[in-house]
Amino acid sequence: MTSLRAAVGGLATEVRLPDGAGPFPAVLIRTPYDRARHLAEASGWARRGFAAVVQDVRGRFASPGEWHPYKNEGADGTVTARWIRRQPWSDGRFVAVGASYAAHCALVLALEAHPEARPDAVIAAVPALGVAETAREPSGVERLLARAGWWAAHGDRPDSDEAALDKALAADPGLLTHLPLTRLPDRLGRDLPSWTGLWRHRERGRLASRAAHATVPLLAVGGHHDHFTEDTVALWRTWGGPSARLLLGPWGHGLVSAPGPDAGPAHRVSLGELYVRWARRALSGDLAPGRHGALALGDGDLWLPAGTEGVPRTQRLRLLRGSNFTADPDRPVRSDDLTVPTGGVPDRCVLATPPLPRPLDVIGPVRIRLRATADTPSADWVARFVALTPEGIAERLAVGVLRYEELAGRQTEFSVELGRLARRLRAGTRLRLEIAGHHFPAHARNPHTGDDPVTADRLFASRREVDPTSVTLTLQVLPARPTSIDPAKELLR
Repeated sequence: MTSLRAAVGGLATEVRLPDGAGPFPAVLIRTPYDRARHLAEASGWARRGFAAVVQDVRGRFASPGEWHPYKNEGADGTVTARWIRRQPWSDGRFVAVGASYAAHCALVLALEAHPEARPDAVIAAVPALGVAETAREPSGVERLLARAGWWAAHGDRPDSDEAALDKALAADPGLLTHLPLTRLPDRLGRDLPSWTGLWRHRERGRLASRAAHATVPLLAVGGHHDHFTEDTVALWRTWGGPSARLLLGPWGHGLVSAPGPDAGPAHRVSLGELYVRWARRALSGDLAPGRHGALALGDGDLWLPAGTEGVPRTQRLRLLRGSNFTADPDRPVRSDDLTVPTGGVPDRCVLATPPLPRPLDVIGPVRIRLRATADTPSADWVARFVALTPEGIAERLAVGVLRYEELAGRQTEFSVELGRLARRLRAGTRLRLEIAGHHFPAHARNPHTGDDPVTADRLFASRREVDPTSVTLTLQVLPARPTSIDPAKELLR
């Protein structure tokens, strides 16, 4: 194996070449998270016959310039792609590979670069499609904890401190309650000039809208417990290239290195080996056309064909407490605590099902519909879906957040989308649904005045009323017990 170092377009770039004369197909990884962390991965690609190119994006680690997230990746990626194709060790073909922000770099190159600079295939894992997609839910509600953590770790600096927010919260537990949120860096003790600008981005879907015009194969990889699950699935569904493959497991943003609580032995996948095998087939044109892939069934230790969904079923719910409750930003429902208070003024409406008489395989989107009233003109409606196991353990299943504006005091009927589930629910499990006004600190607190939650400096309580007879929970349930498939075969066919 040969190691090379270059400054491509001025950016720090490492190359690992296979043994032998070449030329070779290449993989390109552009990352803000330090190219040195990817050198073992690069060596793995090289041992399997690929020239591996790893680059620090502009303004990060060894690359000079100013770091502006989501701004320069198309231009810088184009320069690097052209450079790869001019090298004597390159056979002209390359795969753009990346996870999270690095997946954004790969997708921008595939969807926005000049055709002669586009990769021949893309592997996009837990893709961050754009700044607006990472900052807000599809309904517009701000993802406070995730963005504060990312900006504290990586924002406006050439290096990273992954534990920056955890350390700050240990020293100042009330940090994320600071108002206005635009001044949070002052309390954090960090100069973060781009923090305020982050929240000005509201337009979603730029990359997703271009996916229909893609011209190369795609492998999209995600996890049921990742913030970007819906974006990953949407990318696969709309991809216009000759083939699109999806692997969706019971994992978090770190994929198999951080499995979800419902992952089983069959869900342990060697992603590196799978990526190499898929890349070879994609570059040789051996993938069948169309969309295929594999979807894990959590707690079921099974894999199902990607796109599998059940038939709609409405679950009966019984009110436990809180048809009238107060959404008080001074004591918000916590996103990091599944405990439900049983005394005092209710802070949420709680409903539950009887124990399931038989197992349910829930595959597909989850939504609730309800009639409810808020005494404020702006209100967030949080629906949290929890499984209470026969052993009495509470497990989070799904969360949806909707920002709704209506005349104060007017009863309104609306739906809240909770994303998608792929989970086997055991017999004896009870399903709990919580309807609340906050989900903090995962999401910013609505001030209930109509003001922007990011710039508001005053928060007020909001009284809520839910008609419990109107609440319907719709799941997608498989009518028969499924048969497991081999995920590798589905991705590689």
